[in-house]
Amino acid sequence: MVSTHNYEEPSISGKNGSGTIFFSNCNLNCIYCQNYEISQLGKGKDVTVEELAKIILRQQAKGVNNINLVTPTMYAYQIIEALKIAKANGLHIPVIYNTNGYENVETIKMLAGYIDVYLPDLKYYSNELSTKYSKADNYFKIATTAIQEMQKQVGMPVFDEDGIIQRGVIIRHLVLPNHIQNSKHILKWIKENMPEGTYVSVMAQYFPTYKAKEDRLLNRKLSKKEYKEIENYLYTLELENGYIQELGEHEEEYVPDFNMHM
Repeated sequence: MVSTHNYEEPSISGKNGSGTIFFSNCNLNCIYCQNYEISQLGKGKDVTVEELAKIILRQQAKGVNNINLVTPTMYAYQIIEALKIAKANGLHIPVIYNTNGYENVETIKMLAGYIDVYLPDLKYYSNELSTKYSKADNYFKIATTAIQEMQKQVGMPVFDEDGIIQRGVIIRHLVLPNHIQNSKHILKWIKENMPEGTYVSVMAQYFPTYKAKEDRLLNRKLSKKEYKEIENYLYTLELENGYIQELGEHEEEYVPDFNMHM
């Protein structure tokens, strides 16, 4: 599924939007996935490497700020080949690797030179939560190792004159209802283990969808009190670079229409 997305972080979407390409299937099984039709149910169509390169170039031709590859993990090899073709045919805008964070560090090393911006999630601190909600064992260790490799590879964020990111890492974290301590552990790790000035996007857009509607802890939206507590903790840690959201901002608007055509 391909679209121009206007609800990413301001440094990604800007005025011209982000040229988003969603890849079917996912190596996580999040019970609250907002894109479950494509990530869990496999909605989408098969394309060749050559066709993917053409899709990338068509997105660039629309005037978008960047190429935003969403849930690309399972197709890293094919993406590299498509980017080789696209770059040989004029691709010049930044390429974003928009990932759930559950990445093999060797895959990230392989992407060096092809990816300009990494946009990883850092979802869970505890293995109990990652196993329960995403069927992902050892998520925290795997994700943090991958994120540190991303940082080593592309460095601190660099922005153009319009404030659009050209290179670097932005770490995303979605705050889950009833799991404030998880978020605090994540933010504390970022403060203690990533370079000063690291950009963090703390998201409030959670709403119960897919299987989360039946989970007693996740079957409601985030409360103002919960998000405010995390916002205050950000300031306590002096994590000053990044993004926060108004609670409820856009919500379901973040969920793309998976009937859109390529």
